[in-house]
Amino acid sequence: MEPAEPESRARAAAAKLSGAVDAALREPRRQRRLLLAIVCVALLLDNMLYMVIVPIVPDYIAHMRGGGEGAAPTPGRWAPTAPPAAAANSSAVNASAPPTAAGPPRPALRPRYPAESEDVKIGVLFASKALLQLLVNPLSGPFIDRVSYELPLLIGLGVMFASTALFALAEDYAALFAARSLQGLGSAFADTSGIAMIADKYPEEPERSRALGLALACISFGSLVAPPFGGILYEFAGKRVPFLVLAAVSLLDALLLLAVARPCSAAARARANRPVGTPIHRLMLDPYIAVVAGALTTCNIPLAFLEPTIATWMKRTMAASEWEMGLAWLPAFVPHVLGVYLTVRLAARHPHLQWLYGALGLAVIGASSCLVPACRSFAPLVAALCGLCFGIALVDTALLPTLAFLVDARHSSVYGSVYAIADISYSVAYALGPVVAGHIVHSLGFEQLSLGMGAANLLYAPALLLLRNVGLLTRSRSERDVLLDEPPQGLYDAVRLRERAGPAGARDDDDDRDDDCARS
Repeated sequence: MEPAEPESRARAAAAKLSGAVDAALREPRRQRRLLLAIVCVALLLDNMLYMVIVPIVPDYIAHMRGGGEGAAPTPGRWAPTAPPAAAANSSAVNASAPPTAAGPPRPALRPRYPAESEDVKIGVLFASKALLQLLVNPLSGPFIDRVSYELPLLIGLGVMFASTALFALAEDYAALFAARSLQGLGSAFADTSGIAMIADKYPEEPERSRALGLALACISFGSLVAPPFGGILYEFAGKRVPFLVLAAVSLLDALLLLAVARPCSAAARARANRPVGTPIHRLMLDPYIAVVAGALTTCNIPLAFLEPTIATWMKRTMAASEWEMGLAWLPAFVPHVLGVYLTVRLAARHPHLQWLYGALGLAVIGASSCLVPACRSFAPLVAALCGLCFGIALVDTALLPTLAFLVDARHSSVYGSVYAIADISYSVAYALGPVVAGHIVHSLGFEQLSLGMGAANLLYAPALLLLRNVGLLTRSRSERDVLLDEPPQGLYDAVRLRERAGPAGARDDDDDRDDDCARS
C-alpha cells in the first residue's frame, strides 16, 4: 500500500496544477490578452505566408519554363534567389522587370525579377489568394456571426497549416496555385474572425483602437520580415524550411487557441447562442459602412498597384540597382507603425474625430502617390513610399474601430459580417493589383497610373465628411446587454447570465446558498 501513496499524491498534485492552470486561463482579463496574442500571431503568419514565397516563386517558375538558368529544382532545394522588398500590410511580387542574365547563384537578399513570359503566371498566382478570399468572405462573415469567433479562427489556422505544408511539398505550378488559393480560404476565416474577436473582446474605447492597432502592427511586421526570412532560409536551408517553420508556428497557435478558448466544448457552443447578426447584404447597404469600405479599398489600391510595377520603373528612370529595388519598401515599416501609434493616441483623446484622421490619411496617400513619378533618385522615392504607408496606417487604424462602432450603434453587436466587408475591401485591391497594374502601365504609362491613384484618394477624402456625425450616435442595446444588465426573467436568462458571469458569479451564488443555510 505504501507505493500507492506517493502515486496518489503525485496524481493529486497534477490535478491541482491542472486546475490552477485552467483557472488562470479562464480568468477574463488574462484570457482576453491571450486571445489578442493568438489573433496577432495568426495575422502575422498570414502575412508572412503571403510574402515568404516572393524570393522563391519567380526562380521556380523560371526553371519550369526550361530556360538556361540552371538545372531543374530538386525536391529539397530550388536554386537560390531573393525577394523584392515588402511593404506594410500586404504586397505582391515585382512581376514586370526585365530578365536577368544567367550566372552563378545570387546572395539571398538580392532580388531576381521574372521575365516577361513569366508575368502572367506570377500575377495570377499572387492574385489567386485575394481572389478566393474575395469570393469566400460573403459566406465566412455570416458563418462567424452564427457560430461565434473561436471556431472559425481555429478553422482558419488549420487551413493555413495545410496551405503552408502544401507549399513545402509543391513541385509544380498547379500545386503552388492550389496552396496559394487554399491560403485565401484560410485567411477568409482567420483574418475576419480574428479582427471581429478583438472588436468583441474590447468593446470600449480606447482599448479597442489600441488592440486593433496592435493587430495592424503585426500585419505590417509580417509583410516586412517575410521576404528576408524566406530568402535567407531558402538560401542556406532549402525551399521547404521557411514553410515548415511557419507551419509549426500555425499549429502551435491553433493548439494554444484550443487550450485557451476550447472552441469545440459545450461551453463554447453555449456562448455561440448569441444575438442574431445583421445580414451582410444589409450591412453593405448601410451608407456609413459603404463609405468606410470604399475608403479601405481606395487607400490600399496605390500599395497593391505600385508594388508589382515600381521595380521596372526604378530601373528605367533612375538606373536603380537590384538591392535598391529590394530595399525601396523596407523603411516604410517605421512610418506605418508611427501612423498606427499616432492614430491610437489621437483617438483616445478625440474619439469623435476618427473620420478626420481617415480623411487626412487619404490626403497623405494621394499626395505621396502623385509625388512618386517625380522622384528621380532613391532617397526621394523612399520618402514618398514612407508617406504612402503612413497614410494607409492612418486610414486603417481610424476606420477599423469605426466599423465596430457603427455595428454597435446601428445594428446588432456581432462583428463577423462587418469585418468580412472590410476584408472584401482589401481583397478587391490586392486581387486586381498583380494582374491589372502591369497592363495599365503598358497601355497608359507608370506616371498616369500613379497620378490616377493619387487623384482617386484625394477625391475620396471629402466623402469621409459623411462620417462626421457618427460620434454622436449611441450604442444600441443588444440581447447581450439586456442579459447582462437586467435581472433574469426565466430559466434561459438565468443560465445565460450565469454563463457570462463566469467563476465569480458562481462563487457569489454559492455564498448566497451558504448564507441561506446559516439562517435556516
